[in-house]
Amino acid sequence: MKPKLPAMMLLAIAASFINPLPSKSCTGITLKSKDQTTIVARTIEWGGSNLNSQYVVIPRGHTQQSYIPGGIGGMSFTARYGYVGLAVEQKDFVAEGLNEVGLSAGLFYFPNYGKYEDYDVAKKEKSIADLQLVSWLLGECKTVGEVKEAVKKVSVISIDPRASTIHWRFTDTSGQQLVLEIIDGVPVFYENKLGVLANSPGFEWHMTNLNNYVNLFTGTASAKYIGNTELKSFGAGSGFLGMPGDITSPSRFVRAAFYQTSAPQQDTALSTVLQCFQILNSFDIPVGIEFPIGQVPSDIPSATQWTSATDMEHRIIYFRTMYNSTIRSIDLNTIDFSNVTYRAIPMDIAIQQPIDIININ
Repeated sequence: MKPKLPAMMLLAIAASFINPLPSKSCTGITLKSKDQTTIVARTIEWGGSNLNSQYVVIPRGHTQQSYIPGGIGGMSFTARYGYVGLAVEQKDFVAEGLNEVGLSAGLFYFPNYGKYEDYDVAKKEKSIADLQLVSWLLGECKTVGEVKEAVKKVSVISIDPRASTIHWRFTDTSGQQLVLEIIDGVPVFYENKLGVLANSPGFEWHMTNLNNYVNLFTGTASAKYIGNTELKSFGAGSGFLGMPGDITSPSRFVRAAFYQTSAPQQDTALSTVLQCFQILNSFDIPVGIEFPIGQVPSDIPSATQWTSATDMEHRIIYFRTMYNSTIRSIDLNTIDFSNVTYRAIPMDIAIQQPIDIININ
């Protein structure tokens, strides 16, 4: 008999992804070190409550089954490759991950855009919930080319049609990166040579919107005259004057694009990982900014719940959280995915930022 979630549990999971304000936000960047290692990094935000994020370790041969409306009963899938994922809300919903053969995958919320196939019970054995697509593809694929072929074989559905849609980013060790959006039930892939991704609108719209900022440049604007009055810059970096600073997806995409492309290339993979975290510090969203004054529903310390960076070549995934800004890492090379047991561990055991006390005698 196929397992089913209790109705109240399923409703609670689905409701957490329905899209009233504040929406979940994500910002992704991609950097490459001088030794040609690709690093993909991203944030995930939600100001309404703690996402109770976990890291999961999936061994080869581990079998999962997709959620469908009403419970668990969709496509069954078994991992060919082991992987490590960062999950939100519950362990099956991997939002970002890396597998043992060097494929990175992540989901980014895509509210009010895109449209999946309607769930058809006749297709349940090849139906997979959008929030489990990352899990399936990390266990199934080695390259972005394989991802394109695999997605053709399934029907991506939503557990609840009221929930936000999603689009996805996939990167392999060649450095090639694809964005997947499902439009009117049809998977559409875009090559992402820039390496930046945010939320709605669609990827092509964001790329077109960058043309509105053709006037921006690194460095400091030169003095100029208006009539006989000389105008001078107030300080360094005035070439970026006019870059949007709000937290909407279009503005974050623009800032990410310019911060990423103006960053000096680092010598090593590790220094590039640290550079990614430094850049993404600029995308931390304070709690409260997404709500009217006095209506903040949560006591979490930040709407940016975690930030991750993935070293594709060396198979290491790094993360820090809103409760602990120390960067932690999981080296997939140290895991025997043929023998490791499945596990799901909270990203934070203590929900308090640790502070090192300096004793002066």
